[in-house]
Amino acid sequence: MRLRPFPPITVADRLPGGRRARRTRSRAAIALAAALIPVTAAAPAPAVATGSARAAFSNGTADGPADADPPFAETLTTDLVALMQRLRVPGAIVAVRTPQWGTWIQTLGTENLQSGAPIRAADHMRVGSITKTFTGTVILQLVQEGRLSLDDTVGSYLPDVPNGRNITIRQLLQMTSGLYNYSEDLEFNRALDERPQTRYTPADLLKIAFAHDPYFAPGCGYHYSNTNTILLGLLAEQLTGHPLAEEMQHRIFEPLGMHETSMPSDGTVLPAPYAHGYEFINNVDSLTAPVLTEKDAAWADWSAGNPKDVTHVNASWTGAAGEAISTVGDILRWAPALANGDLLSPELQRERLTFVPTTNPPSGLGYGLAIADFRGFLGHTGQISGYNSFEGHDPSLGASVVVLVNTNQVPDGAAPVDQLTQLVIADAFHH
Repeated sequence: MRLRPFPPITVADRLPGGRRARRTRSRAAIALAAALIPVTAAAPAPAVATGSARAAFSNGTADGPADADPPFAETLTTDLVALMQRLRVPGAIVAVRTPQWGTWIQTLGTENLQSGAPIRAADHMRVGSITKTFTGTVILQLVQEGRLSLDDTVGSYLPDVPNGRNITIRQLLQMTSGLYNYSEDLEFNRALDERPQTRYTPADLLKIAFAHDPYFAPGCGYHYSNTNTILLGLLAEQLTGHPLAEEMQHRIFEPLGMHETSMPSDGTVLPAPYAHGYEFINNVDSLTAPVLTEKDAAWADWSAGNPKDVTHVNASWTGAAGEAISTVGDILRWAPALANGDLLSPELQRERLTFVPTTNPPSGLGYGLAIADFRGFLGHTGQISGYNSFEGHDPSLGASVVVLVNTNQVPDGAAPVDQLTQLVIADAFHH
């Protein structure tokens, strides 16, 4: 199951992504798909095709790409290729934008294991829980407009929420409501595996969540729960009288020029061009199996065989918590806007950036109002069947990092974007 709970990333530990809070493990080097052949369990590790797309985008103080690659480009590309081979990631799009060097985008590997076609910077991918930052921004804009308060209770608007009279909007945004995460339900995961084209409504998802006891009393802990964001999406629709997708479009995507980002009405279709999404581990196994280490991890990697193409499974079960589709160019526009509060008042952005610890004992990192702090890079990760993503912006550096990959989990159970993003930050900013 994707869209998991997470601890925030550290360069030494791991990123939040959408699965359970588990630490990234080392793994044996294994094969990645060759450019023109599908990967096999015993295939030798081939070269990963690379391509530069620096000229494709510009933004803000960096009006365009630099005249030459930044100093970290060669080393980072080599390191990324080697790591992708070990993780068996079919394709990745990596972007770094800084005031000094403009925009550097590197495409690595393939968007289609059958054809071997190289992945492109223009390819659309599902971005999973990055969607939460869009939903959260809509809610915060409604707060800014005086249509609700962060300290209002969800039960004042949606009366069927268990203990809703004691759960505030702030707690939903900050993952401190205690409400059960429907995507951790075993039978629901089994249904996703057996009937992947089923379409789910928010009511379907909430029924699963509300059948379980809460993790803790409201405000008495942190637990990443997609249920919170499903409720926020319903609240936005109730207050505006419009579908959430329409509100995102005119409040976020249009003002920022994010013309390739959408919340699709059909949960199975991606706009062209798109990268195919792959998974090695089904939902039930992802939910119940531990992340493997050492010899177990090496064996899992070697014996995994071909990943399954899950591009067109129905993503409606993620809704306001994870159904958005985007491109690297659009997410590069979003990362600084989110971190700097471009669409909010300074006062409300300060509220947004009030973080609660996500680990026990606290690691010094935390989760705010639908945003996470990755040691200075403010943003979010996303993990959904077939795709894994990261976006973050460090206001002190004026720098953004975006990583998009077309597999959600590597054979040993870890989320690939964790290690890839750690590598990007280490090579680009600590070289």
